[in-house]
Amino acid sequence: MVRIQGALPDRYTAASPAELSAWIAGAKATLGDRLLILGHHYQRDDVMRWADARGDSFGLSRLAAASVAEYIVFCGVHFMAESADVLTGGTRHVVLPDLNAGCSMADMADIDSVEEAWEAIAGVTDIERVIPITYMNSSAALKAFVGRKGGAVCTSSNARAVVTWALGQGDKLLFFPDQHLGRNTGFQLGMGTADMRVWDPKRDLGGLDEVDVKEAALLLWKGHCSVHQRFKVAHVDAFRATHPGGLVVVHPECAHDVVDVADEVGSTDHIIRVVEAAPAGSVIGVATEIHLVQRLATEHPDRTVVSLDPLVCPCSTMFRIDAAHLAWVLENLVAGVVVNRITVDGETAAWARVALERMLAIT
Repeated sequence: MVRIQGALPDRYTAASPAELSAWIAGAKATLGDRLLILGHHYQRDDVMRWADARGDSFGLSRLAAASVAEYIVFCGVHFMAESADVLTGGTRHVVLPDLNAGCSMADMADIDSVEEAWEAIAGVTDIERVIPITYMNSSAALKAFVGRKGGAVCTSSNARAVVTWALGQGDKLLFFPDQHLGRNTGFQLGMGTADMRVWDPKRDLGGLDEVDVKEAALLLWKGHCSVHQRFKVAHVDAFRATHPGGLVVVHPECAHDVVDVADEVGSTDHIIRVVEAAPAGSVIGVATEIHLVQRLATEHPDRTVVSLDPLVCPCSTMFRIDAAHLAWVLENLVAGVVVNRITVDGETAAWARVALERMLAIT
């Protein structure tokens, strides 16, 4: 998906860290309770220090909905800001500091490709018995699609519950955009490799034959997280060789062979809880985005918290949001100018809320 963020004025690009900090602090003080800054766990520290709340994408969107702030500045990526706009019903000004802060995984499934896949599946099986499930890391258009088609949204925390529900509604699921979360959830529920097929949107009928489509219980969209797909079993083996007795905790967006050898698997919030609960002196190898890993290491100096990938793995799109962009949007708000507002049209937002409300009802 193409998003265009214009170059910042020289005032911000040439500013020192101290100047940016002073401007951000001043704008926050001026805006007061009219402003809520949300920081995703993967955000860089020089931005996260200004967040009024930090968390995962859905948790932050729910905080936005519960807030009375006029301006919600979402330091995350595009789909997160969309979800905040959906859940606030368009009654707040949701701002994304850099429009180029997207999610490569979310962009791997666009509405046109999903609708084409739906039509192709309908050509070989009873589409009324197919339930679409979209991961939270997807556009509002895809959330609206599953809302219209009787499906639901899921998060990395509740994927098992949502998939279990969906299997009670139909015979087959189309799960997008992350194949790894879908596959790991399928294995959790006792499925085998024969029950799952990967749907490649770039190939006719997803690269499958009709028998595959008809027999598969779980059609997995060929998408992945560019960060979590980096982690390999070899990383786990190397960590355990260096740290016998160390704890390995990984995100379910990792490939199944990595998940299979981990001690703990869970969402960013789960990873945080595991580190917090570990006794002093513990050594913990973590498979997720490096800014969160480094923050956990800093906040828990009595534990050794390291990334399983020695080359580290930043979320490059999340990294686009920096102090310069944050200062720019905040000073514009002080001046009464809303820049980079993220809005979702009414019909799309209504159906996306249906899909989100189904998820909440399930979990």
